[in-house]
Parts: sequence; C-alpha cells; structure tokens
Amino acid sequence: MLSDVGSVRTVNEDTVAFVLPSDDEAGSTRGLILVADGMGGHAAGEVASSIAAEVVRRCLFEIEGKVPDILSIAFNAANNAIFDYAQAHSEYAGMGTTCTALVIEGETAWLAHVGDSRAYLLRGSQLKQLSEDQTLVAKMVREGSMTAEEAKTSEHSNIILQALGTGQQLEPQLSKEGLPLVQGDTLIVCSDGLHGLVEDRAIADLAGRLSPAEACQQLVQAALLAGGHDNVSVGVFRARSVEADTAAPHHRKTRPIPAMGSAEQATREIPAFERQP
Repeated sequence: MLSDVGSVRTVNEDTVAFVLPSDDEAGSTRGLILVADGMGGHAAGEVASSIAAEVVRRCLFEIEGKVPDILSIAFNAANNAIFDYAQAHSEYAGMGTTCTALVIEGETAWLAHVGDSRAYLLRGSQLKQLSEDQTLVAKMVREGSMTAEEAKTSEHSNIILQALGTGQQLEPQLSKEGLPLVQGDTLIVCSDGLHGLVEDRAIADLAGRLSPAEACQQLVQAALLAGGHDNVSVGVFRARSVEADTAAPHHRKTRPIPAMGSAEQATREIPAFERQP
C-alpha cells in the first residue's frame, strides 16, 4: 500500500492499513485491507480516517463472530467514535471519512464500504468494481438521469451521500455472501485521488502485469502525472496458495500501516458533506 499527499494539497488526510493473514498458530488467519479518505479541513480529515482505521482493526481482531456481522459492528462503532470525537472537539466539527475495507479469511473476501473510495477485483484481464460509489452523480447514473460520461465532468462530482462520522445513522454496503478467491486474483483498494484521475483500464493494466509493490508505485505516479489534485492512496494484493509459494517469507499478524508520506516510501510501518476543492 502507498499513500501520497499529491501535487496540490499540503496535508494527507488519507489513511491506509493492512494486516496480512497468517497460517501460524501465533498469528491471525484473518486479513484486513483498508483505505479511508478523510474530509473536514485543518487536519480534521486525517483524524477521522485514522480513527476509522483503528476502530475497524480493533473490532475485526477482538470480536468473535461471522465476518459480515463484525464488519457491521465495526463500521457503526467507527461512525460513532468519529461523531462523538467531533462533538467533543469543536475544531473537528463536521469531519468525516470514507472507508472501504476488504477482509480476507481463508479463500474468501468480504467487503464493507462507505463513501467513494473503491475496491476492485482483477481476475485475469477483467476488472470488476466491488464497491458501489455513494455519490450523487453515481446515484443519478444508476437511476438513468445522467450518463457515465456526463458524470465524469459534472460539477456535482464531489458530493458524497454518506461518510463515517457525519451523522448517527449509517447504512454501509456490506457483503452478505463472501467472494470466493482463486489463485492469481488481485484485490485493489484506492481513494478517489486515484480512480478519479486514472482510468479503470490503466488500473487493470498496471495491477495485472506488475508486482503489487511496483503496481502501487506506478499507479500513484500515474495519478500525479494526471494532476494529483487530491491525496492518492492505493493498495494492491494478489491471492496465492501456500502450496504455490512455499518459498515466500512468512507473515505474522501486524498492526495496520497507515498513510505514507510519499511514493518513494514503501511499506514502512509509520503512524500516519461536500468535499472541499
């Protein structure tokens, strides 16, 4: 995963995090991939996205139960935590964050999503968007009152319909049935700082033919070359069986890896309703 402040902004309000699953008895067989894109100005978005990532992680690894049930609890807990924190700190009033999370357990993935960050599945050369954009223009496209091409240039493209922390009611998109994974599947999560500037076909091309780490670097660079007017965050993960990769280094359960400061810093553990232009 990589996150970059972009070419225009001075503060990175995105948070990215992942926990790799392990087959070691000392580790967790459950994995987490998450991107949160904060909003609110004056670093409030950074606070909101960091709270979301930490609360979701804690719930996922501290609560027993079925993954969809835990994700529902986790997203509502994160929503309440951000809302309550903003109520107690006037300087953070109105802050919120998108949050898109994929949980991996065994050979299955589950999605939980709020806002306009995205999760994709790349299988072979076919890229499928798993998350549903919760934006005004996406809703209008789904209802047939706007075309996809019109949506790209709409003056309302920055209006999102739902975010964590902006209200006490939340209806996240949750996988009721898990997504079966096969070897070679590539999972991609990203903020709109990437998918808003880089076409899906370019995302599929880079994520499909490069290693995950190289793909992250090239995707961030592509967004920067396209203007980089927002923070840019992306994670690329490829499914492979233990039997197919016995020489791979063993991964233990780790804490999340929040947002990176630049594209040159890769996978190093460090702390890290209308969108403002």
